[in-house]
Amino acid sequence: MRRILSGLAIGFSLLSAPAAIAASCGNTSSGFEAWKVDFAKDAKKAGVKSKGLQALAQSRYATSTISADRNQKSFRYSLDKFMQIRGADVIVAQGRKRKAANPAFFAALEKQYGVPAGVLIAIHGMETGFGRFMGDSKVVSAIVTLAYDCRRSEFFIPHAIGALKLVDQGAITGNTLGAKHGELGHTQFLPGNALTYGVDGNGDGRVDFYNLTDSLASTANYLRQKGWKKGRGYQPGEPNFAVLQQWNAATVYQQAIAIMGARIDK
Repeated sequence: MRRILSGLAIGFSLLSAPAAIAASCGNTSSGFEAWKVDFAKDAKKAGVKSKGLQALAQSRYATSTISADRNQKSFRYSLDKFMQIRGADVIVAQGRKRKAANPAFFAALEKQYGVPAGVLIAIHGMETGFGRFMGDSKVVSAIVTLAYDCRRSEFFIPHAIGALKLVDQGAITGNTLGAKHGELGHTQFLPGNALTYGVDGNGDGRVDFYNLTDSLASTANYLRQKGWKKGRGYQPGEPNFAVLQQWNAATVYQQAIAIMGARIDK
């Protein structure tokens, strides 16, 4: 599902990305292949290995990603209109059922990370309709295209490096599908965030964002690492609302998550 992207850049030190990238951006597909050759050198310096570099070489310019990036209309709606379009009432109703069906799971997440079930469930429902649609775009191609595109190249370069490192780790492949902006899994992590905040929630030895347990645990970990305070409020003006603002930069999205989360936990 389309979502506006957080303005928070991933720390270059965490991703081992160079401070300056030599490859030049472009606004059309014509320079993409040449840019990839240059970017591969920077990616290698940043620690990307052979599998990641191969995925970069095989990536394709994602025209649909560029179109989506230029056309994020839903975030211009009023809060009421946004919640109506995104199906807030359905998310709340289904979210309550999900919480009731597995209370121990959500209680364990809250005990470990301090994040209540309603917030995690609301994010899951908003992002992918509870996993029903996690995207139809190739993650690597999408994020590499955005790193090349001049509009927000600086923001997306660390996420492109992150995606290539996830390929090296075996967490994704060049064919893994996600959203138009390269977000992946049940809660649509950008690749750099996935690399930095992903946790193995089910204890199988790997982080899989297409596994619900790993994905929700990683989401809770992200929020905690961003400053979530256990037991404190998350409505506008309350301490944890600032953390929701870091998950997504759209005001209507932040408010919708806060409202739906409270309704699910009621």
